[in-house]
Amino acid sequence: MAGLPMSSFKANTGSATAEDPKLGLTKQIRSHEVAIAELNALSPSRAVYQKNGNLFFHTTIQKAMTSEQKQIDLAKASLGKLNSS
Repeated sequence: MAGLPMSSFKANTGSATAEDPKLGLTKQIRSHEVAIAELNALSPSRAVYQKNGNLFFHTTIQKAMTSEQKQIDLAKASLGKLNSS
């Protein structure tokens, strides 16, 4: 880390997804799957907030899980289109 500017680290971390959109979509899918697993681990009385733009909104665990599942489905559809072309 010594001697290297931080901008080179930022460029390296983001360049993999910029060069390979399949990798980016795979990471998004995993991220949403982890979110669903974390939501499943919560007690039903736990407060849940979901980010929409720059704001967080109070919601139910079930609604948050449904939203995450929709995001997974969209990412998988995009990944399928990339794989078929």
